[in-house]
Amino acid sequence: MRRNRRTKLISDSSPDYLVVGLGNPGKKYQGTRHNIGAEVIYVLEEQHGVRLRKNKAHALCAEVKSENLSLVIAVPETYMNESGLAVRMLMDRYNLIEPKRLVIVHDELDLPVGKIKIKLGGGFAGHNGLKSIGSHIHSGDFTRIRVGIGPVQEGRKGRDYVLSRPGKDEKQGLLDAKILAGEAIEFLQRHGHQASMNKFNT
Repeated sequence: MRRNRRTKLISDSSPDYLVVGLGNPGKKYQGTRHNIGAEVIYVLEEQHGVRLRKNKAHALCAEVKSENLSLVIAVPETYMNESGLAVRMLMDRYNLIEPKRLVIVHDELDLPVGKIKIKLGGGFAGHNGLKSIGSHIHSGDFTRIRVGIGPVQEGRKGRDYVLSRPGKDEKQGLLDAKILAGEAIEFLQRHGHQASMNKFNT
């Protein structure tokens, strides 16, 4: 183990992937479209029978190990526009150096409700959480699981739309997307980026 100023302990080994679901903390934001990334992590938490716990990296996280594979799942306790602080500290804590092994799960306005896509690298498309991460880790080469929440409805502001809760007609689509995103993460861990994009981006 090594120590540094930002995190108390840094492991000599690192997980196959660090998967971080974005959202805002607190009851006020629970169930909003902007929190869909964090909700994917809660689905994984339940599926794997683990418990997310607070740590020194301003996040809730848990380690998942199976069949010689290891995964760390996490939800920042920072607000969306400060997500990069928690992500940087998590990367330090788990000795994760390669950005492509960082998987960020986030809401995506440019995809219809229920659709997901996997993307490696690229721009931030005005998403404050992604911009914060890029700023803190000094790279945009991380992996994204984009979960569609649909375009902003006519007459509404983007901020109001993403911070509101979906209607009844959207809920089933979003539930399906959360389950599908969890499957995509599992597949990515076992088969890599290209195979995963081929399978889930059609």
